[in-house]
Amino acid sequence: MAELVLTTFDWVPEAPRGFVRDLRVRWALEEAGLPYSIATTPVRDRPAEHFLHQPFGQVPWLTDGDLSIFESGAILLHLGDKSEALMPSDPRGRAVVLEWVLAALNSVETAVLPWAILKFEKFADDSPEKRRFETFLQGRLDRLEPVLANREWLAGPFSIADILMADVLRVADGLGGLTSHPACRDYVARATARPAFVKAHGDQLAHFAAADRAQGAPTA
Repeated sequence: MAELVLTTFDWVPEAPRGFVRDLRVRWALEEAGLPYSIATTPVRDRPAEHFLHQPFGQVPWLTDGDLSIFESGAILLHLGDKSEALMPSDPRGRAVVLEWVLAALNSVETAVLPWAILKFEKFADDSPEKRRFETFLQGRLDRLEPVLANREWLAGPFSIADILMADVLRVADGLGGLTSHPACRDYVARATARPAFVKAHGDQLAHFAAADRAQGAPTA
C-alpha cells in the first residue's frame, strides 16, 4: 500500500485551530487505523505547487501513491473505499452513507458557515443578514433534530457521514447554535468523545503549537 500523506498548513492563527479541515481526514484515518504522515504547505506566500494540488489555495489534500485528492469530502470518500470502518461495502449501506455525506456538505454546512461568519464578525442580532441566516440554519436543524433523536449514527454504524456531519455541527455548537436542538447537541458530544476524534483534535492542536515554538511565538 502506498503511503498516505496528509498535507495541511504549516501554521494558522489561534481562532481556527481545532477546526482546520485536515482534522476531518485525521479523524477518518484514526478511525480506520490507516498509517499516514503529515506534510505541510506555507500558509503565507503559498507556492505554485500548492495550487496544483488544491486550486483554491486551501487545505487539506491527500496523496495516495500517484493520486492527489483535495476537498475533505472527496478525501473521506476515497478513504471510505479503503475501510469498512468508514463506509460499508454493500450497495445499500454505501448509498445511505453517500446521501448523508452530501447532506452534511450541501444541506447543513451551507447553512452553518454563513451564520458562523456573521457570528464571528459580530453582526447585530437584529440585523437582516443575521436574522435571515439564523432562520435558514434553524430550519435545517429542525429537520435534522428528529433524525438524530432516533438513531445513534446517521447510516447505522459510525461512518464518514458522521465525521462530516459532526464536524459541521460542532461549529454551530461552539457558537451556541444548537441550544434549541438537544439531539443535535448530544450527537456532537457522542461523536467528539470517540477516541479517534480526541486523538485527531489533539494532534492538530499539537501541530500548530509546535509551529509556534519553532517560530519563537508565545503559546497560550
